[in-house]
Amino acid sequence: MALRPVQVNIKAQDDAALGRFWAEALNWRTSSEAPGVTNLEPEGFSWPDPNAFYIDLVTVPDPETVKYRVHFDLATTSLAHQAELVTRLKDLGATPADIGQGDVPWTVLADPEGNLFCVLEPRELYRDTGPIAVVVVDCADPHTMARFWDEALDWTLHEVTDNHARLRSAKDSGPYLEFLRTPPGGQPVANHIHLDLLPDPIDGQQAEVARLLTLGATTADVGQGDVSWKVLADPEGNEFCVLGRG
Repeated sequence: MALRPVQVNIKAQDDAALGRFWAEALNWRTSSEAPGVTNLEPEGFSWPDPNAFYIDLVTVPDPETVKYRVHFDLATTSLAHQAELVTRLKDLGATPADIGQGDVPWTVLADPEGNLFCVLEPRELYRDTGPIAVVVVDCADPHTMARFWDEALDWTLHEVTDNHARLRSAKDSGPYLEFLRTPPGGQPVANHIHLDLLPDPIDGQQAEVARLLTLGATTADVGQGDVSWKVLADPEGNEFCVLGRG
């Protein structure tokens, strides 16, 4: 069996409006599997093609208005592309954000609902990731996170230091998953953005959940009720879902 990140799930005040922003930002297409849910897919792919990565936006009442532990970094191919993309994102409704980053080569923005993201300067490492270069998760100990997620996923651990851990699909496609050491404090009770993991085969959900619990995951209740997916948390409390046959 295998387990891979297939998408990120974003809580939204208005999934359709926020979905339109991100669809235009990434040049992806939208669909909807149910009321209150907007699905984003890169052109040329259909969920759950293993060569692509996806976004689900779900309307929830009163999403948290706190600093979130998960954000996107967007890739660019040149300084001119970076400047053009920042301008286009502002025209779509993004706003500049100051999180104390100082004088850095990347640009920090917030989407129309306040979710922070970065538009990176061109970096060779991210030349073939597509528009999303990295899904970044704030953490206290990259080594702990690397041990858990390296065993949890069928992805490859590329690097781990005292400051970050970096993983990517074994196919070397799509975005990286990076755990970045950050100062403690200001963390929400539940993540506004989380990963959804897909077992292969899909009927392996129960076995994968059992395996993750032995690795140090814990069960989590975020008010999900009776659903087909299982909600767990990693060793630092970041919620994620293991999808099942729904």
